Amino acid sequence: MSRRTTDAAAGRRPRPHDVITLGRVGVDLYPEQSGVGLAEVRTFAKSLGGTAGNVAVAGARLSLRTAVLTGVGDDPFGTYIRTALRDFGVDDALVTTVPGVQTPVVFCELFPPDDFPIYFYRRPVAPDQCLEPGRLDLAAVRAARALWITGSALAVEPTRSTVFAALEERAGREVWFDLDWRPGFWADPGEAPELYARALSYATLAVGNRDEVEVAVGSRDPETGAGLLLRRGVRTAVVKRGPEGVLARTADATYSVPPVPVKAVNGLGAGDAFGGALCAGLLAGDPLPDVLRAANAAGALVAARLACADAMPTRAEIDAALGEGSAAT
Repeated sequence: MSRRTTDAAAGRRPRPHDVITLGRVGVDLYPEQSGVGLAEVRTFAKSLGGTAGNVAVAGARLSLRTAVLTGVGDDPFGTYIRTALRDFGVDDALVTTVPGVQTPVVFCELFPPDDFPIYFYRRPVAPDQCLEPGRLDLAAVRAARALWITGSALAVEPTRSTVFAALEERAGREVWFDLDWRPGFWADPGEAPELYARALSYATLAVGNRDEVEVAVGSRDPETGAGLLLRRGVRTAVVKRGPEGVLARTADATYSVPPVPVKAVNGLGAGDAFGGALCAGLLAGDPLPDVLRAANAAGALVAARLACADAMPTRAEIDAALGEGSAAT
């Protein structure tokens, strides 16, 4: 039973969420053998996945009250996702069950330290691409302390319109935009820059890697890209630079945070762990350099583990990973 359901049953008005994430969920089937292609893999481990689900779980691990606004199929994997979300402390009240559409599964290959091909099984359409504006819980979206949106949710209607309906409801409030570029989700990837620009006009923060920043503003250079994101209206621009760490810019300052060394097992969940820790630090009002250091550590911890949602770190694990001497410059 979700927290919102519990509140309603007790006759209480549900407490606002700290963060609502909007985007995809799915079932990750990741190989238990590393260094071989899928054709040679013998066994797989099942876990909750999908960037919106992962960020919500990462936030919940850090004591945030989170929910994910997404869709699942009316099938056993849809049931599994709802149960897993609740077990992780994530509210599933905003998850829509879409009849006639299968819950997506995702496979990957593991070629550490930096090659993790990913294969999405979500055709012809995935439930998270079927979200309708008319079914949006506007009160919950409006009341949340922050809304986390994903670029991949802009790829297809009607979810695209649902994202913009949520953004309209959030006007003047915190909107954090994970640029999340998945070109295979788009019938015409050339539409993306204009839609990203429209979403950025609502956002207060944008975060992405070099490829994602290039789609959004046309530059792969971290400093240039961050500056262009600021010109689009965000107050904080965060560019993930892989082994070079992370760069962030505001109107008043630029911060460069080094990476946390790690022996990578599967890098696919690292960005979502970064996102969850980013949410927690920002909502706590921590100084931005400290937030970035913690987010970097969270990403490194998950990169050293096989799963995504299941691997999200606790505050104690992040603090231990930070240790001493990794201050921002």
